[in-house]
Amino acid sequence: MPDTLPSDSVGLVTPETLHFDEPLALACGQTLNSWDLVVETYGTLNSDRTNAVLICHALSGHHHAAGYHTMEDRKPGWWDTCIGPGKPIDTNRFFVVSLNNLGGCHGSTGPNTLNPETGELYGPDFPVVTVLDWVNSQAALANRLGIERWAAVVGGSLGGMQALQWSISYPDRIRHAVVIASTPRLTAQNIAFNEVARRAITSDIDFHQGRYYEHNTVPRSGLMLARMVGHITYLSDASMGEKFGRELRDQAYQFGYDAEFQVESYLRYQGERFSETFDANTYLLMTRALDYFDPAYESGNDLVKALEKAHCEFLVVSFSTDWRFTPARSEELVNAMMAARRKVSYAEIDAPWGHDAFLIPTPRYSAVFSAYMGRVAREVGA
Repeated sequence: MPDTLPSDSVGLVTPETLHFDEPLALACGQTLNSWDLVVETYGTLNSDRTNAVLICHALSGHHHAAGYHTMEDRKPGWWDTCIGPGKPIDTNRFFVVSLNNLGGCHGSTGPNTLNPETGELYGPDFPVVTVLDWVNSQAALANRLGIERWAAVVGGSLGGMQALQWSISYPDRIRHAVVIASTPRLTAQNIAFNEVARRAITSDIDFHQGRYYEHNTVPRSGLMLARMVGHITYLSDASMGEKFGRELRDQAYQFGYDAEFQVESYLRYQGERFSETFDANTYLLMTRALDYFDPAYESGNDLVKALEKAHCEFLVVSFSTDWRFTPARSEELVNAMMAARRKVSYAEIDAPWGHDAFLIPTPRYSAVFSAYMGRVAREVGA
């Protein structure tokens, strides 16, 4: 890190843990009587509390979306390219709230935190949560912060699903929903990818039915394989080809089964690093929440009818090479919004990076995102 932070950074930030004693009823039928959320905020809430933006994270995300925790940090928050002074989510204009969802493994109540009723880690006893459960907990967070209505709820991938759920479940508490690289529900192929990832984890000899904490171990190999499978789906064939091609590590075949190609080495590195920082039970929870998401389900499988409940305006963004959540799925969502007579703006961005493109700034993506959020800011007088 340099001695000074970038001028367009939110700077040094400190997470805060907020405790809730109000019971939270979950879709699975269980109730969390008390729970914590870890939150970071950037920018300043205006006097009439109208300029708040909620950031919803994807599967492996967390509360640290922008800025740095220390001057020694090598990398900023996961969406620092989009959050900060002069960036699409401009912290000179917006008060930005980013959280780690329930069931996460970065401080919010989840499998790797203590169950107050037993004094032991929740582990596999932590209840299965859904996108709706997350949105309900986020509504309680908004109440705690004194925010009656979000200027926008913004998210990519699984985060976009949360923004969409907000529009349906709390239509009077959200002005705009920004749904990026997302989908109204998973395809069978996407559910299949998630099942392979879960089986990789649960088949690991160190999984111990999710009670690996008690055995002082983690299912490292299974979590590594799950991440490798997932990571492949986040990239496009073109981006992998451009980055790795068929390059060998040692310029010659070794006639064995170790990592000989650069792409193999890269995937192993990503998997190993992930297995050291992420909780396996949380990965199971997050992928199942993805599988269950289907806002049309409660409306007779009619997405148009579900979206008729929404009052907000929408921005939907897709990426040309995203084969995990293809542009066709975003177009399906946009068509349903139009049929429901909702106001919606849509852009398909030509970008070579597959699903991960929502994390990578490109001129057109940044221009579309900035223009829309600029309009949101003007609406709320920010």
